[in-house]
This record gives sequence, structure tokens and C-alpha cells, in this order.
Amino acid sequence: MVLVGGDGLTANVKKEVDAALNAHGLIKVRIFSDERPAREAMFQTLADELGAAPIQHIGKLLVLWRPIPDKDKVLDEDRKAGPRDVKVLKYSKRAGQRPEVKTLRVLGNQRLTPGGNVKRAKPKPKISLKKRSQT
Repeated sequence: MVLVGGDGLTANVKKEVDAALNAHGLIKVRIFSDERPAREAMFQTLADELGAAPIQHIGKLLVLWRPIPDKDKVLDEDRKAGPRDVKVLKYSKRAGQRPEVKTLRVLGNQRLTPGGNVKRAKPKPKISLKKRSQT
């Protein structure tokens, strides 16, 4: 919610309303002015200048809507797999015991074995030129 004080619609208020619309899409603006025509003028000014749709005006509360812009994701092709947390059940050798739940961190160059152990991924074996030319 954005509050408009006694100074009215200043540049900083417009900037905050714009930032709130970018973040949330649908916002409420409370205006502390007793004059209804002045509030309606502020409502239309905000809607026109910020490209928002005026939704509702009830008393001193204004509701504005604008679609949230899509964020551009920066894709890095050199990025490797990051760490991930994996939950593993370790069963006891004694019957009737509950399995123990362990959280293991598996790094990008590691793998999880069927037994629940973390092993380093083996590098790909290099093939000699002689074998490469045969295939």
C-alpha cells in the first residue's frame, strides 16, 4: 500500500507507485485528502502517467492494476550444475527400527549411489587416436 500525504502527488510518490506496480501488479493507494474531486484527479493522473488501469475508488482508497512485466533471465552457457540437498533413508540392520533420514549435499561433480553414499563423478576416460579412428 502506498500512502499519499499532504504534499499530494509528488515525483517520489509516482516513483513508489510505479515500483509497487512493477513488483505486485495490483496495489492500493491511500490518499489523505478530504476533497473527492482532488482524489479523483489524482486517480486519473496516476492511471494515465503510469499506464495502469483504474480499478476502484472507495473513499480515500484507490486501487490500480498493471500487468507485471516479464523478467529477462540471463543464461550462462558455461554454468555447471550446482549443489543440491537430497534426503536419504538409512535403514537399520536391526528389525523394528525406524529408518534414519539424512540430508546430504551433493555437489555438481558428485553423484548419489543406490546405497545412499556420495561419490565423485569419474572423469570420462580418454580414448587413444588409434581407437578413435577404428570407430
